Amino acid sequence: MREITGKHVFWGTSGAFAVIISVNLLLAFKAVSTFPGLEVKNSYVASQGFNDRKSAQEALGWQLSPSYSAGRVDLAFTDRDGRPVAVEALEVLIGRTTSSADDVWPEFQPAGDVYSATMDLARGKWMVKVTARAADGTLFEQRSELVVKG
Repeated sequence: MREITGKHVFWGTSGAFAVIISVNLLLAFKAVSTFPGLEVKNSYVASQGFNDRKSAQEALGWQLSPSYSAGRVDLAFTDRDGRPVAVEALEVLIGRTTSSADDVWPEFQPAGDVYSATMDLARGKWMVKVTARAADGTLFEQRSELVVKG
């Protein structure tokens, strides 16, 4: 059996710290390089009208149900009683929550009681960020999750 010397302790400790620092640097790089960006330019300014926008949206009583099947994304907007509602303006961002590389802004068209867009989504969890306007101009914003199985 060999005797442990100061050199052995030094190299063992140095190696352990090298591994720890390397992993931390890798994780920090991945966190920064995959961050999709800010939600708003100035969070303080955005917060000033939040309660008013929230109250107006809650007064609408709308519910949003996204679904995906056979290469088609459907968005069903309903009122408090479950009846379909028509939206005046509709913007939808579909992407992954952790990266902006797959972000798309599909054009949704009315199709009966839903709004539909044709697109192929890979398996997994997708974010559906909807901005719509009611006939009276009230803004409706909601971020939902859509899980694609297969």
